[in-house]
This record gives sequence, C-alpha cells and structure tokens, in this order.
Amino acid sequence: MITMPSYLQNGDMIGVICPSGYMPLENMETCLQVLEQWGFKVKKGKTLGTHFNYFSGTNEERLADLQQMLDDENVKAILCARGGYGLSRIIDKIDFTSFPEKPKWIVGYSDITILHSHLFNNYHIASLHSPMAAAFNNGGSETEYVQSLLKALTGMHYTYRCEAYKLNRVGTATGELVGGNLCLLAHLVGSKSSIDTKGKLLFIEDIGEYIYNIDRLMIQLQRAGKLDDLAGLIVGSFADMKDTVIPFGASVYDVIYDAIKGYGYPVCFNFPVGHTQENYALKHGIAHTLEVSESDVKLTGNN
Repeated sequence: MITMPSYLQNGDMIGVICPSGYMPLENMETCLQVLEQWGFKVKKGKTLGTHFNYFSGTNEERLADLQQMLDDENVKAILCARGGYGLSRIIDKIDFTSFPEKPKWIVGYSDITILHSHLFNNYHIASLHSPMAAAFNNGGSETEYVQSLLKALTGMHYTYRCEAYKLNRVGTATGELVGGNLCLLAHLVGSKSSIDTKGKLLFIEDIGEYIYNIDRLMIQLQRAGKLDDLAGLIVGSFADMKDTVIPFGASVYDVIYDAIKGYGYPVCFNFPVGHTQENYALKHGIAHTLEVSESDVKLTGNN
C-alpha cells in the first residue's frame, strides 16, 4: 500500500535544495518568492547557489543538505531546485530510517527521478514529479503547469488532457503511476532503486540524447522486463534530440513505438511531461487512470 505524505497547508515550510547540479542563486529567486506568495515558508538549503565543479557541492555537502531537510520535522516538502546529475553518487548514503514515519513530499524531475524511484521501490512512498525552480522564471509561475504543482501540493484533484497522436494505442488502464527520465530509469536497472513496473502506468521523458541512444535505453528496459506487463505507457516530451552524421533512420517516437509494438496495453505519445514548459505535476506512486481514445488522452489522479 502506498504511503502519501500530508498535503501542505498555508504557513507550512518548504525546504529548497540542489542535490545534484549547480544552479546560480539568481535563477531560483523567482521560485523562492512565488512559494512565499503561495503562503508557504521557505527554508533555503546550503546548496543553493554553491558551486563545486559541475555540482552544487561535494558529495558530502549535497548529502548533508538533503539529509538535514529530510530530518527537519518543520519541513513539510522538499523542492529540488534543479536536476542535472549527482544523486546516484549519494543515494545509497542517505539515511531514510525516520522518513517513512513522517514522510514529506519530494518534488522535482530529471535527476530527481532517482529519489522518486528509490522512495517508491524501497518504502512505497509517494512523491511529486514536477516543475522545478527554472520553470517559475519569465512568467512561468502563472502557467497551468507550474500552477499544477501548487494544486498537487495542496491536495487538489487533477485530470490532465492532451491531443491524440498518430502512434497512440487506444484503451483504458488504471495503476500506480511511476517513471520519469528514461536515461535514469535505465541507469537504475540492477540497483535497489529500480522499480518493479508490473501492473504500473509507466511514464518516460528525456532531453538532449542521440536517437540511437534512446533506442539503446528502450532495449535496456525491454531486456530487463520493465516494459512487460505494464498497465499502460505514457510517453512525454523528448526535447532537443540529436542525430548522428549517418542518420539513425527513425524519429524518436518511432524508436519508442518499435520497442513496445509487441505489447497490448494502452499507449499515448506527446503527453505534456518532461524538459519543456509543458510539464504537469504528477503524483509518483499514486494510482491514476489513463484513457486513450481516438480523439484525445485523459490522465486522472485517483486520490
């Protein structure tokens, strides 16, 4: 049975950290201001704006910052300001001993997929795959996608819709919604953070990869059994894809379709989740219903 953290109320505290890549402090100032405008208190982590090569701090510094937020009983949610890379360096050193007793929302996407997967696989705790700090900039905080984060944090019911796509496979399915960044889902195969996807609604997205590598990642999931016995598959945005000098010979969606064409579960493409502005907040681990019809797609959170 999934454990869901308590929804936030006015005056609750959100901790903000950078557990992976570096992000300049000025790039997250709008996010911090909007969180307070929404009625929350903000606790800034020591990794905000700090810099150690690619990362927001050494492994030890990033681990300590995340651990402090996890253990602070006054913090009701932890917003990861950005992803990048770095969580797999520290995930096995995080002490989750007390976390299941008083779980809090872990918020973010991209590299934060590791935290979502680890929490679900080991503790069956829900989390939020959602926009991060950069999404608030340049008027982004007013969009329905950033606003969906507020709605998710405060327990509002949601139903997301998108247009039909030519590669969709129609059908209706219900299951716990899991997934995230495709590269990281493949990266986690064989580790204790890897999710058993049987009976689940799996969603995938990615950015900046070569098309041939998407093919390799899908084959990895297929060989590991991660595409078998799904309730359904949700394919989000695959932004800024690259091709080799000698073209791979297929679009990224064609590559994904080829990997799952032998299965019978419902599939939708071009769902608004991923490394673009169109990135709805999704409650990772919570049961959802996916309805794929000839005319459109509907995803409903069942909590």
